[in-house]
Amino acid sequence: MLKLKMKKGLFVAVVAALMMALAACGGKSTETSSSSGGGEAKKKIIVGTDAAFAPFEYMDKGKIVGFDVDLLDAIMKEAGLDYELRNIGWDPLFAALQSKEIDMGISGITINDERKQTYDFSIPYFESTHMIMVKEGSPIQNALDLKGKTVGVQNGTTGQEAVEKLLGKENKNIKKFENTVVAIMDLLNGGVDAVVTDNAVANEYVKNNPDKKIKAIADPKNFQSEFYGLMFPKGSDLKPKIDEALKKVIDSGKYAEIYKKWFGTEPNIESLKQAQ
Repeated sequence: MLKLKMKKGLFVAVVAALMMALAACGGKSTETSSSSGGGEAKKKIIVGTDAAFAPFEYMDKGKIVGFDVDLLDAIMKEAGLDYELRNIGWDPLFAALQSKEIDMGISGITINDERKQTYDFSIPYFESTHMIMVKEGSPIQNALDLKGKTVGVQNGTTGQEAVEKLLGKENKNIKKFENTVVAIMDLLNGGVDAVVTDNAVANEYVKNNPDKKIKAIADPKNFQSEFYGLMFPKGSDLKPKIDEALKKVIDSGKYAEIYKKWFGTEPNIESLKQAQ
């Protein structure tokens, strides 16, 4: 009996040791070790985007690059957060944030009251307005000239909302596309008379594709300014951390450095601060 008890005791000790080892291994599967040296673990932040919106985010040799990408990196470094940027598409981005499959999104997302009902936003980081893209020689001169014309927009964007406001929400002349790249291709192929998109995107395309004979038309009278923000699931505790880091990136001059790299001009910092 004594020998049996000793064997049982040894067996229990071995099992306990194995369980502790397995528990220790399992604890590393969802978190990464902190670089602070204090042994504290931290979560990797998953960020979603739609990399079809140059110059904000687009694919280049298999990598996601752009203004938003550089700004995000500066913000996350300032906040001391580990992150991963994933190209998941426009509509899936909103769905993944709502279901909390990802932690935040950055993709030239306009802050508006309708979206605020479902999502939280950072302070503004970019001022934008819409422009009209047409072929050279087009009779379209402003937004009012879009009436009676076929207009391409990216589905689910404020560009779509702006055109629907002008032409009517159920107007069959509004063609909705998965992204702006496809809408511009349809313009080149004669499928639409015009494309309405954000000014930075329109200007970037015209600058980089002079052979396509496309021009971008501004109409501040009919298109109001908008502001982009990073988007979070409702109630996210990331928002205050990102806001603080974004303010520091703007105040330090790093924001202006990134802005000039991608747009070649100085940003209007005062306008951004007033919008906060």
